[in-house]
Amino acid sequence: MQLPALPAHLLILPDIGLIVLTMLVLAADLTMPVRWRRQAVTLLAGLGLLTLVLVLWLLPYDVDRIFVGGFRVTGFALLWKQVFVLSALCTVLLARPYFVAGGTRRRLMGNHGEFHALILVCTLGMCVVVSAVDLLTLFVGMEMATIPMYVLSAYLKGDDLSAEAATKFIIMGSLSTGLMLFGYSFLYGAAGSLHFQQILAAAQANPDAPLLMLGIFFVLAGIGFKLTLVPFHMWAPDVYEGAPTPVTALLAISSKATGAVFLALLLYGPLAPLHATLKPVLLLLAAITMTVGNLGALQQKNLRRFMAYSSISQAGYILLALTGERHLALTALVFYFLVYAAANYTVFFIISIVGQKQDENFSALRGLGANHPVLAATLMLAAFSLAGMPPLAGFLGKFLLFAAAAQQGYYLMVAFAALNSTISLYYYLLLLKEAYIVAPESQPPVLSLDLVQKVSLAVLTLGMILPACLPRMVEAISVVCGR
Repeated sequence: MQLPALPAHLLILPDIGLIVLTMLVLAADLTMPVRWRRQAVTLLAGLGLLTLVLVLWLLPYDVDRIFVGGFRVTGFALLWKQVFVLSALCTVLLARPYFVAGGTRRRLMGNHGEFHALILVCTLGMCVVVSAVDLLTLFVGMEMATIPMYVLSAYLKGDDLSAEAATKFIIMGSLSTGLMLFGYSFLYGAAGSLHFQQILAAAQANPDAPLLMLGIFFVLAGIGFKLTLVPFHMWAPDVYEGAPTPVTALLAISSKATGAVFLALLLYGPLAPLHATLKPVLLLLAAITMTVGNLGALQQKNLRRFMAYSSISQAGYILLALTGERHLALTALVFYFLVYAAANYTVFFIISIVGQKQDENFSALRGLGANHPVLAATLMLAAFSLAGMPPLAGFLGKFLLFAAAAQQGYYLMVAFAALNSTISLYYYLLLLKEAYIVAPESQPPVLSLDLVQKVSLAVLTLGMILPACLPRMVEAISVVCGR
């Protein structure tokens, strides 16, 4: 559904809405009575994000408008904003039990107003990234999306793992920011401008310019941190384990999506003349990343470290798609992140549920099939979707990623990625082995799900199934990305 004639200024309603919602959340946290504050802030953040999702659905996607000279709204940008806002909504719902006694075995989180405000600021930064038309806006958006993550990863005050995660995250994140800024300086030196159009003109005029190549080298190294590409991935397992589970989920989906769209904007925008030259580098990084991620996941016993290595391997598949032609690659990325988010959030919801009274290890899943068959079946669907098993939506998403590379003739690389995907199926089956086959050493604790968790898991399950049955969804995304 689309509004028939929408005024141009309404196209930035989602971005303005995020700013207003952040201020309202902070105001509610300051003014509401203590006994109602947590529920009011959570309800306000959840309903506000749901409203923004509806607004994004109603906006026209056949647009291309620039606001204030450096903020561009296109249908492609609106698609990504849907991904980011939906991810933020899932994070808000996932975080609810972590503010209540008995909701987690680890320390409770406090300052719920600031927590939700930081999530909203992160989401706003991600929306700025996809609307950037110059390196300065791109940098500001990326930092808005990253700096609050440093705070969120340390949100379990007094928890050694959380403090360690934040320390490593800040150090590695600062290094990646420095590398990107260094790369920007070379790109500016080559083009004499920060604007994408001027950089594109410089790349077309002299694609072999040393300053351009140096700039790309440092920018790729910096973005490798966001995407958890090997060898820039070592921070991920420790941060995923130490950060609160809702923050880990946001890192696994939104942060990775931001890195992917950041790289796509550069490769198919100002650096498009160098895309063919960079393809061997992208293929090499993709092969190493998916292999290291899959082999690393085989050794894990902690569920969140396991998801970290799974996320690293997914980054390899994503990078493989970026070697393809623009239209197909962008379509594959948008669709893949939508279904990838559904499966990932499903797993993190289940991790949060089994982690209420146990450590979040593989052993916590034992007895799930016998005592909670619906929850175990949901975990099975999520694992198979992440592995790319038909007929689930994860299969179609991974197929589109591989098709983007196959269209360019990289059949050997696609076969290698398919082999890696087979390895991933094995370690996802280890989750199901724990849930269905391995007997618990003692009577497992009774797990409790509230209504919000049940509804969230039901909707996420539909998100893993329905997109594979709706070919028009891929067609609609393709039409928007082809403009």
